[in-house]
Amino acid sequence: MSIGNKIAWDDTVLPFQLDRSDMRGRVARLDGVLSGVLQQHDYPAPVEALVAEMALLTALIGQTVKLRWKLSLQVQTNGPVRMIATDYYGPEEEGQPARIRAYASFDRDRITDAPPFEQLGAGYFAIMIDQGKGMQPYQGITPIAGNNLSDCAAAYFAQSEQLPTTFALSYGRSTEPGVAEHWRAGGIMLQHMPKASPFAKDGGSGEAGLLQAGDLVDGETEENWNRVNSHLATLEQLELIGPSVPPTDLLVRLFHEEQPRVFEMQPVRFGCTCSEDRVRQSLSIYSAKDIGHMTTDEGLVTADCQFCGAHYELDPATVGFNADGND
Repeated sequence: MSIGNKIAWDDTVLPFQLDRSDMRGRVARLDGVLSGVLQQHDYPAPVEALVAEMALLTALIGQTVKLRWKLSLQVQTNGPVRMIATDYYGPEEEGQPARIRAYASFDRDRITDAPPFEQLGAGYFAIMIDQGKGMQPYQGITPIAGNNLSDCAAAYFAQSEQLPTTFALSYGRSTEPGVAEHWRAGGIMLQHMPKASPFAKDGGSGEAGLLQAGDLVDGETEENWNRVNSHLATLEQLELIGPSVPPTDLLVRLFHEEQPRVFEMQPVRFGCTCSEDRVRQSLSIYSAKDIGHMTTDEGLVTADCQFCGAHYELDPATVGFNADGND
């Protein structure tokens, strides 16, 4: 693949459908998005890996939902990595990119040399959808389970949506000759069309009785699911993140027997929604006395965005519900 084609596929999500097996999917490749997310923080390597995986899942899942505003993924645990939060903002207008942001909260002293997923303890994986003003927000939660965050996401779709779903992800630091080391990620999400999963077996086969994709299929649907997943199992990691195989060629290689169709590619970018106005709005619930406790020795109220690292310095007289001009 030429350099021009490689750049064209970086930071994109490509929707596709497998007509023979009645399945839909997404192929995502992230490059600059991860640089934007990770360069804001000094994360230990295991935390970087978890954030990269979560951002990739967010890109894949976010593009499947016809959003007017925002989809969020969140992990909260009692382990060294306490929380990972990501947001996917749908395009504001046709042809514009979607935006992704992410951050993690962790106890640096508790981070070990164990694999990244083992830095999580007991907790939950959640997906939240905010369709904007006047719309009821949605939240679905499933326990942390499996061997990675993609297992948690698959369990969420099985439990909450009754949709057989699987992921194949690859992510890590790219060390191409002549290019500065940076994070890259690529992944495929496969999901049965909703009409193809009308039943679930009694109880689930996963941890603590959680439903898994295999619990939601039988008969011809099970045959299709197993066949497509056997194709997916031939995937090599470099095919997802390497510079030589365009996603369209990868889909043909994996699923040519399944009659693949591709749809319009969606570009994604790192983007944050923080602003001084939003900071002022969040402080508008506090009294002048409360604001006084927040004021620094330099006579300022300060705030830092956890997602992008932006730093705000405000005159305490201008914030809170007793602010100048609010009388």
